[in-house]
Amino acid sequence: MNTLTRHAHQSLTEQLAERFAERIRARLLAPGARLPSVRECARQQGVSPYTVVAAYDQLLAQGLVEARRQRGFYVRDVAKQAPRSAEAGPREPVPRPSDGGLGTDELPRPTGSIINATALIRGMFHQASTKPQPGAGVLPPEWLETRFMPAAVRKVTSSRMLQESSLRYGDPMGDPDLRRVLAHRLSAINITASPKQIITTVGVTHALDIVSRTLLKPGDPVMVEEPGWSVEFARLTALGMHILPVPRHADGPDLAVMARYCEVHAPKLFVSVSVFHNPTGYCLSPGSAHRVLQLASRHGFYVVEDDTYGHIAPEHATRLTVLDALQRSIYVNGFAKILAPNWRVGYMAAPPDLVERLLDTKLLATLTTPSLLEKALALCIEHGQLRRHAERVRSRLDAARSRSVKLALQAGCSFAAEPAGLFGWVETGVDTDLLALRMLDKGYLLAPGALFHASRMPCTLMRINFATTQDAAFWRVYSQTVKELSRD
Repeated sequence: MNTLTRHAHQSLTEQLAERFAERIRARLLAPGARLPSVRECARQQGVSPYTVVAAYDQLLAQGLVEARRQRGFYVRDVAKQAPRSAEAGPREPVPRPSDGGLGTDELPRPTGSIINATALIRGMFHQASTKPQPGAGVLPPEWLETRFMPAAVRKVTSSRMLQESSLRYGDPMGDPDLRRVLAHRLSAINITASPKQIITTVGVTHALDIVSRTLLKPGDPVMVEEPGWSVEFARLTALGMHILPVPRHADGPDLAVMARYCEVHAPKLFVSVSVFHNPTGYCLSPGSAHRVLQLASRHGFYVVEDDTYGHIAPEHATRLTVLDALQRSIYVNGFAKILAPNWRVGYMAAPPDLVERLLDTKLLATLTTPSLLEKALALCIEHGQLRRHAERVRSRLDAARSRSVKLALQAGCSFAAEPAGLFGWVETGVDTDLLALRMLDKGYLLAPGALFHASRMPCTLMRINFATTQDAAFWRVYSQTVKELSRD
C-alpha cells in the first residue's frame, strides 16, 4: 500500500480522499461504518487535521459519506443512493469539528463489521497489495499449479469433442462422465449416491443457493452454525430468510440450542460444515452427528452438509451424509479450494425424491453448466491426478500451519480453537474491526471475527489462512498495529 506523499501528482487531500473512496466502493468499508475521527486519521496518515477535513469534504461531495453533527463521518450505502438532480438544491454545509475536539466524540458502534462479506470476495480479485493476504479464503495460486489440468483441457477441446460439446446444450444434470466418477469418489468416503442423484453446479455457493431456493421461501427459519461462513449469512439474508444462529463447538453444533429452535421456530433447514469448519477448523464427532440427524428426523428439517474442505481432510472424518445415507441430508462440494478456483465446478448429491425439484431450480437459473470443464475435471479425477495433487497440498498445508501457528504465538496471539485445516481462529485481544482498518493502510486484508457472526457485533477474534500467514513480516506489522490500538 503506497503511503501518502507530498511529491505525488495529487495533493495529500486528493490521495487520502481517493483511498477512502476506493475502500467504500469495494465494500472494504461497509455502509454505516464510521470513519476514523479527524484527529485519529491525521495521526495514522501523518498529515494535518485540516488535510483530513478537506478529504472528508471531498467524500461528502461525492456522496460516499455523510456527516452527523458532533458525531463524525459515516459511510453511506452507495447502492441505494438515488441520482441527485440539478434541482435538488445545494448540499448542507459540511459540519466542521471544533478546535477543542476534532471529531473525537464517541458513539455506539454501527451494527455490522467494517469489512463485510462481499469485501472478502472482492479481495480475491483486487487484493489490498501484492503481499500474501491473511484474510484470504483460498490457497495461494502457486500451490494449485499443475501440469495435468492444462493437459486435460487440451484433450477435451480437441476438434471432435469441441464440436460435440459446444454446439448443443449439455445435460442439465451435468456431464454424465463427471457424475459417474463423482459417484465413485463419494463411495470412497462411504457416501452411497448414484449418478442420478448428483447435479453439477457453478461452484459450491451455487449449489447452496439452489438448495435454498428449492426448499425455502422468504421468512422461513434456517439454522446456521455460528461462527460461520460470512457469505452464507449474507446470502440467506439477501433471500429474506430468518437466520437462527447455532453456536459451533469443537464436537459439533450446540444441540440444546438446536432443540429449542425446533420447538419454537420449526426450522426448515440446517446448514453445516462438518469437516474443517470455517473459521474454527473443528470437525464433527460421531455422537453429535447422530443427535443432529435424530433432530432432523423428529422435526422434519433437511440438513445441508457443505464439504468444501473435504479434499484436505482425513478419510475417516465424520460426515452427516454418511450416517444419514442421503435421506434428509444433501451433500455439497466443489473444487475451487483444491484445484481450479476459476473453473467454478461444484456439485450436490441429494435424496432421490428431491432431485427433480433441485434440477428445476438449476434450469431456471443457468440451464446447464459448462460441460467442457466438467469433462476435463472427470479426466483429472478418473486418472487419479486430483487425489495425488490433494495429497501434496495436504502435506504442504501441514508444514505451513506449523510455521504460521509458531509465528502467531510469538506475536502474542492465542488460538480459540485447536489449529486444523486451512484456517485458524485467532484471539487478538483487540477489536479486529479496527485492527482490519489499520492493517489495510499497511497492505493487508484481514478477516475480522464480526464477519463470522449473524449479529455482526464487534469481536476480538480473526480468521487467518495458514497458507498465507507464514511471512514473519506480516506478524511484525500485526504486532506493531496491535500495540498502537492498545495505546489509543
